[in-house]
Amino acid sequence: MTGPRSTHPLDTDTIRRLPKAVLHDHLDGALRPATLVELAAEVGHTLPATDPEALAAWYYDAANSGDLVRYIATFEHTLAVMQHREGLLRTAQEYVLDLAADGVVYGEVRYAPELMVNGGLTLPEVVETVQEGLAAGMAAAAAAGTPVRVGTLLCGMRMFDRTREIADLAVAHRDAGVVGFDIAGAEDGFPPADHLAAFEHLRLENVPFTIHAGEAHGLPSIHQALQVCGAQRIGHGVRLADDIADGKLGRLAGWVRDRRVALEMCPTSNLQTGAAESVATHPITLLRDLGFRVTVNTDNRLVSGTTMTREMSLLVEEAGWTLDDLRTVTVNALKSAFIPFDERNALIRDVVLPAYDAAAAEASGAV
Repeated sequence: MTGPRSTHPLDTDTIRRLPKAVLHDHLDGALRPATLVELAAEVGHTLPATDPEALAAWYYDAANSGDLVRYIATFEHTLAVMQHREGLLRTAQEYVLDLAADGVVYGEVRYAPELMVNGGLTLPEVVETVQEGLAAGMAAAAAAGTPVRVGTLLCGMRMFDRTREIADLAVAHRDAGVVGFDIAGAEDGFPPADHLAAFEHLRLENVPFTIHAGEAHGLPSIHQALQVCGAQRIGHGVRLADDIADGKLGRLAGWVRDRRVALEMCPTSNLQTGAAESVATHPITLLRDLGFRVTVNTDNRLVSGTTMTREMSLLVEEAGWTLDDLRTVTVNALKSAFIPFDERNALIRDVVLPAYDAAAAEASGAV
């Protein structure tokens, strides 16, 4: 990678202005607290708190349990307001606008359509409604001078039996905004290979997919996701560090690094679920240093009380990351995005690299 290199300390405002790319972010984990309060009142759902600030604090506290199962349980309230067209349209549009305000130029948003049909919508109607809301958000962001491209990943829930059906849904909508597939939900006890039929179908139809692995469960989860199911990326992958000793890579870790498999790492979320102990010791820095294709992600912005700016700021403040490191992980994310090669290259060449070079030059006093 070329361009000026700077080790100058980065402040939050500078990081917020930098272009970013996020690959791992859940729609139902990213609602605005005020929106959740308003939509819950409209549908008659009782929340733990009705003041937006108090509700945001409740989410953050509940998510800091160190337990992935309890972390996932916080989604009961967001899903309750995402069962009808109005709620889906609003949350999808606001999702995009919040990315744009955070300096994100490319994002992939994932959600499970099967969890949003309790209000009478069909699976295709859920997907079409979310896409309509995302399109409205992208149009509004572009009009405001902060364009952002957002693609969709459809999730099948790994503890249920509809993943093959959701894979069909992804295939059917791949030319209408859906760029890939994932499985989500409790990882331990629900191995990826249980859903092999879905992954085989996606491969036959040339639809890319990522798999949550190596978060609550260890190396076998990652191995199965890659070598049995054929995932192109790994969601989280924190436990891959278990296959590294004194800088020496085991066979699985070597496979991941050498084949440039992107790791969708989410520092704050991993702390909350007990997959990592601190930002300073999070495996993302070790893996970065060893040449893995690591990316930085938010996972669930409401639940984790975070943004891409905050995730990057924490890595700068607590793990010693530099501007060059932030540029590297942003380029990593775009290289591994599930959109066409020429579109990825254009974002890197025309948007990301010029902005980071300008920031480096400014920090070094060149301008």
